[in-house]
Amino acid sequence: MQLTVLGCAGSAPGPDLPTSGYLVEAGGVRIVVELGSGVFGPLMRHCDPFDLDAVLLSHLHLDHCADFSSLAVYRREHPEPPYDVTERRLPVFAPSHAPSRLAAAHAASRAEFATTDLTDTFDFVPLAPGRYAVGPVDVEVAAMRHICEAYGFRISYEGVSLVFSGDTVPCPELVRLAEGADLLLADSAWREQAGRANYLHMSGREAGEVATSAGVQRLVLTHVLPWSDRDGVLEDAEKAFPGPVTLATPGAVYTI
Repeated sequence: MQLTVLGCAGSAPGPDLPTSGYLVEAGGVRIVVELGSGVFGPLMRHCDPFDLDAVLLSHLHLDHCADFSSLAVYRREHPEPPYDVTERRLPVFAPSHAPSRLAAAHAASRAEFATTDLTDTFDFVPLAPGRYAVGPVDVEVAAMRHICEAYGFRISYEGVSLVFSGDTVPCPELVRLAEGADLLLADSAWREQAGRANYLHMSGREAGEVATSAGVQRLVLTHVLPWSDRDGVLEDAEKAFPGPVTLATPGAVYTI
């Protein structure tokens, strides 16, 4: 299994730093996990968008799905697609309100929205806790704790597994999902700060503690806010987790 980081900023992009987006390749399958702001361009460096086998969206905040609109335009408007995109619709595993939420980005008025339907080229699969298959790849889904409907993913193939937390605070559901994983790609928005009400994301220390509790092999920190202290987030995680820890960077490739 190979993980390529397309973007990793939290909440808003930074200079040359797209928000969340990751390409996972295993067993001949290509899955893009999240399509945040600025991710579609880097995706095209690594994969023809027509070669994708699935899209996974953990939740529908814009820093995780804004560039889905670029993928939609590319698939629906390309003058020479390699196949009939209406007959070979791309599976999109996402929260249940994804069809209307994502269609709204393509409608300039309420009247246009009433007739905008992306299901002509996308096969939307509503997420719920459980297991899904993308070819030979297994995707286990668990509900996370964020301010909206949000999920984490455990992607497994031939005995190796990658866990993506999505956006969440520390929770037993994430520890169970990540148990024994080869790599945990964890929300690590900021350093711990006295008096901060932590109801949105994990800190670097909390990500490290989750990784330790779950017994993962490797921890990769992502979704660091562009105004956060990246080195400090890494330092805090390293103190809480005894295994290898790295900060996600665009273009980084991890072989699992």
